[in-house]
Amino acid sequence: MARLSRVEHQRLTREKVLAAARAEFLLYGFRDAKIDDIAERAELTRGAVYSNFPGKRALYFAVLAAERPAVTAAPATTRAQALHEFARAWLAGVPISSEAWLGRDLLPEVMADEATRKPFAQLVKLSAILLGLTLERLDPGAGRQVRVAEQALTMLHGAGQFSGFTDLFDVVRACEHLAALDLGDSWPPPHLAFAAKVDVVDEPAGDLPDGVVVTLAPHRVSAVEEAMRATSDDVTLIVAAGEELALLAELVIGDTLHCLEPLRAAPPLRVLYGPEGVSTTETAVRVTNGRIVARAEGFGACHAVASHPVRPLL
Repeated sequence: MARLSRVEHQRLTREKVLAAARAEFLLYGFRDAKIDDIAERAELTRGAVYSNFPGKRALYFAVLAAERPAVTAAPATTRAQALHEFARAWLAGVPISSEAWLGRDLLPEVMADEATRKPFAQLVKLSAILLGLTLERLDPGAGRQVRVAEQALTMLHGAGQFSGFTDLFDVVRACEHLAALDLGDSWPPPHLAFAAKVDVVDEPAGDLPDGVVVTLAPHRVSAVEEAMRATSDDVTLIVAAGEELALLAELVIGDTLHCLEPLRAAPPLRVLYGPEGVSTTETAVRVTNGRIVARAEGFGACHAVASHPVRPLL
């Protein structure tokens, strides 16, 4: 029998930890599940669990991200249809009754700690931006739809938290009817006098793709909207976070993109996850033909780079 490579061994160990953790979280909930019991169930040491995940909360986020149910939805042609299909996909993993489910502890856990509460709020804001931009692509004359999307996500998170309290089909229909709601949403120009200054440069881009690439800390991810509205070029978002917050970001953003994918109208946005250590919470660069041709750091960097006219390299 061939020996497993180190990468294969790490992958199998991670899979065993995730499977064991899923069983423990489902049986006991997040708070009462114990790392020692997860390790025992996986037939691994406690150290093996911590070598794959920095803590129980990060492990919980990873289990939830691996739990996404398959969704089937028709491509949306109207805003009402998009809201209906998105809500139906989002609620696919929520039990109709009040029976135990893996996601029941997510909101209480992230809201109980400042370290996750503010980033989570921004990640949900990003979800609303992606859903809102999807609605706008289906009906360009409707104006900005992010606030409508925020109301839909508020209802969906509430329905998930109070599983068994209300009929989920009613929630889906309520989300659909939000398409007729006028909240006076608008997008005032974000270019403020104290926004970041753009530096025109000529530097190698390394592995960065062409287009506008923004690097944001989790508590600033909603700033990517400034780049997406200011340019028609490809936009890449790099979420710069430690492992736990990166797993939370992958969970929230991944769930949103998973529900939007069948609609075939979602705005193009590439999302990557990078390590902590950026000098500011917001940086942006424009990449042309493998070269960085403009960069900015600080508040307003996303809009500044995305809207800045840069001559192509000769």
